Amino acid sequence: MERIYVDHAATSPTHPLVIEKMIPYMNQAFGNPSSIHHFGRETRRVVDEARSYIAKSINAHPHDITFTSGGTEGDNLAIIGAAKSNSHKGKHIVTTEIEHHAVLNSCKHLESLGFSVTYLPVDETGRVSVTDLEHALTDETILVSIMYANNEVGTVQPIKEIGQLLKEHDILFHTDAVQAYGMIAIDVEDLQVDLLSISGHKINGPKGIGFLYSRPRVSFTPHFFGGEQERKRRAGTEDVPAIAGLKEAVKLISENKEEKVRTYKQYRDMMIAIFDREEIEYHINGHQEYSLPNIINVSFPGTTAESLLMNFDLAGIAASSGSACTAGALKPSHVLTAMYGENDERVMAAIRFSFGLGNTEKQIATVATKVAQIVKRITAV
Repeated sequence: MERIYVDHAATSPTHPLVIEKMIPYMNQAFGNPSSIHHFGRETRRVVDEARSYIAKSINAHPHDITFTSGGTEGDNLAIIGAAKSNSHKGKHIVTTEIEHHAVLNSCKHLESLGFSVTYLPVDETGRVSVTDLEHALTDETILVSIMYANNEVGTVQPIKEIGQLLKEHDILFHTDAVQAYGMIAIDVEDLQVDLLSISGHKINGPKGIGFLYSRPRVSFTPHFFGGEQERKRRAGTEDVPAIAGLKEAVKLISENKEEKVRTYKQYRDMMIAIFDREEIEYHINGHQEYSLPNIINVSFPGTTAESLLMNFDLAGIAASSGSACTAGALKPSHVLTAMYGENDERVMAAIRFSFGLGNTEKQIATVATKVAQIVKRITAV
């Protein structure tokens, strides 16, 4: 039985070319980038070149890039670090109810330290209102954190409009762009964001690496204390193989991006067409216009996500019910709850399918057909 992976929003397979780029820095050029001898200078060059290349991908300066262990650390460092460093200006933060838990739990931690946090609601498409945000701002607001695109339903937020609003108020703006990076062109100057988090394993790079963009005007308190790596923002010897791999992954996502987007949209349309042909009942969650092309979140009335996922796995289909950080908990999705309310049937019957490297048109047709068959079997009971 062929096993088909349609859970790329949880993690993506490491591209073979990325692996190829990483290997030499494990067994040949293994020096510490902080060492002044040849071995250290060799790896320092790799780190510096990667930083410059990655910075260009978002129209930033190399000095604005801090390598992290991934999106979670980037979110934590941006939110907690910036809040602590700027607490003399105020102690109010604004975010949304549908953020990744790396953001939500960072905000909860800050609440325990005396900060106040406003959690903005979203509409039924998962989109936040810029007007609601403006009304939530106070003289004490120092930071706003709103994700670029949601990891569960794929809804894209009005980041540029938010950036323009916050610039007028001189409030720091952080966006978790983990799902958006690679799918949407990002220009930090155009968006007017001050802090932006990225994770390597969502773009066919290695796990355990990511980066945080921070505008020069931003000051934040570091989480790690030790050496002076990463301009004293993040102590610890740099993971050179992972950084080399991340650079290659960033290079690869820029190639044929438009073609990939078109392909994923075709996969999405094909899946919907097969559901219609099979005459099953379903509901698509998320915004139909402002949405990532590679994520489709679908609720199947008369089923539960738990029963569906068990049957999918037996049929060789790897999908999920939402964020990989919480899916194992079998709790209602906080994203869908924010969109529909906790008692709506769509919340407990939702499945996320996400496309990526290795998927083919034939695979997606197979997935959609098997899903329809399983839904029919479950709802017939």
